[in-house]
Amino acid sequence: MKVLVACEYSGVVREAFKARGHNAWSCDLLPTEVEGKHYQGDVRDILYDGWDMMIAHPPCTHLAVSGARYFKNKQKEQQEALDFVRLLLDAPIDKICLENPVSIISTRIRKPNQIIQPYYFGVDASKKTCLWLKNLPLLKFKLEEFLDKDRYANQTPSGQNNLGPSPDRWKERSRTYPEIAKAMAEQWG
Repeated sequence: MKVLVACEYSGVVREAFKARGHNAWSCDLLPTEVEGKHYQGDVRDILYDGWDMMIAHPPCTHLAVSGARYFKNKQKEQQEALDFVRLLLDAPIDKICLENPVSIISTRIRKPNQIIQPYYFGVDASKKTCLWLKNLPLLKFKLEEFLDKDRYANQTPSGQNNLGPSPDRWKERSRTYPEIAKAMAEQWG
């Protein structure tokens, strides 16, 4: 299967599909961190190249409700981000998963088909992630020992993400957990 992983610089999802024998490509404005098939540029350049599946991770900077206090000052940026999400969801690709944190996509476009957590896949971490799906089943998972924890390894005592301020904080927080990528590749590939 020809798989496009849009807006992914890390190569995590791409490599999970490659490991299962798929012709998987990542695409991002940034260079890939892991050598492999990667188009560095705008996904719109290759969106219509006959993909069978797309896993898309559009930037959440202007969409995530965690930044709601800034929404009034970024109306134009928000509209552009929503237009990009619509473009991805409407792409002529048979199977699509669009992934984003809890965001205004839910109220301005449509509610997600599924909300997942890393701990559903055995990771000692909390990061609520929404999935908007087209022609793909919900991900199946096995709730592991992390389900009933008050706090996960990636959280401060108040429940916030424990990554300190840094220029690359956004990159580190945007990575897909390998366990989730593996579940996508196994179940959808």
